[in-house]
Amino acid sequence: AHFEQINAVTSGVAELRRVVEEARGRRDMYGKRSILFIDEIHRFNKAQQDALLPAVEDGTVVLIGATTENPFFEVNSALVSRSRVFQLHALTDEDVAEVMRRALADPERGLGRVKVAVDDDAFAHIVRIAAGDARSALNALELAVATTDPDAGGTHRITLAAAEESIQRRALAYDRQGDQHYDTISAFIKSVRGSDPDAALYWMARMIYAGEDPMFIARRLIILASEDIGNADPMGIVVATAVAGAVEQVGMPEGRIPLAQAVTYLASAPKSNASYLAVDAAMKDVEEKKIGGVPLHLRNAPAKGMADLGYGRGYKYPHDFAGGLAEQEYLPPELAGAQYYRPKDIGFEKTVQERLAARPGKGKRNRAEGAKEPKADP
Repeated sequence: AHFEQINAVTSGVAELRRVVEEARGRRDMYGKRSILFIDEIHRFNKAQQDALLPAVEDGTVVLIGATTENPFFEVNSALVSRSRVFQLHALTDEDVAEVMRRALADPERGLGRVKVAVDDDAFAHIVRIAAGDARSALNALELAVATTDPDAGGTHRITLAAAEESIQRRALAYDRQGDQHYDTISAFIKSVRGSDPDAALYWMARMIYAGEDPMFIARRLIILASEDIGNADPMGIVVATAVAGAVEQVGMPEGRIPLAQAVTYLASAPKSNASYLAVDAAMKDVEEKKIGGVPLHLRNAPAKGMADLGYGRGYKYPHDFAGGLAEQEYLPPELAGAQYYRPKDIGFEKTVQERLAARPGKGKRNRAEGAKEPKADP
């Protein structure tokens, strides 16, 4: 088949018509098929895309369109419905490394005719910064060799400094599976917890620059919003989850902007770990203490026979009482009076504290005898 390539950025309807007419002539006169490859096809407007339909439908051309956008949104549904859509994903780091190794060894299409020695840290830096883009890695490798003078033995030795120059990114001591990864995320979380937005932004910037998965950062912020802020500012978890969705939608590098919004909001918010300590204390009681069944007045009684057995008997419907509060025990008898959640006198939790203090029978709500206070996060 005859192959023709055009770019939607620089082409218009006139060129499309020319390509289609020539393809029709080759088919009618020589029985030869034509393949038309359109790069950045989403840049064609609706009229230009519609102009392709007849030629695609009657087989005048076999159309291959490439786009960096979602074709289901950016390409006419009529074209998409007549096409098979393939989604291309970024290569893995090992894929990129293999492409570079082949380029270094191939004497015809690569650098095999030149003596090249690439230091391990330089090789790893190019792979990491390429971020799944083999073309970027190959361009950097070729530039590094071209700009490095050979030594006395004729070998072009690519150092980390040369690799940095070739890809115009500084290498950071950061291993996504090693100590730097865990040390940096630890410094990041502790900066947010410590209400220092500037330090938190710095550590986040280091992670982003080094190629950390932005969704990993977003997930840690969601955890922090509950663990370290909780009800002191209930909007914290709302902001964190919304930003995680935003990062997933827009990707990088723009994703750094909503991430920065979440970091600065959470770092500036009042802090409370009361919810975190409360659930751990409750989990400890569930694990260690002997606990009976659900008290009868709290049980469900969907059938009359169950009600006759006492299920639901004595339950006080809170909405029937002033303020929607009824004095009754909701814990099992073995834990009557236990207190897990101790809201702090800070932020919105101060209001929560006042609301809980106003409950009927509040004086009974003391920690069960012999129970220990929940320990602080080490």
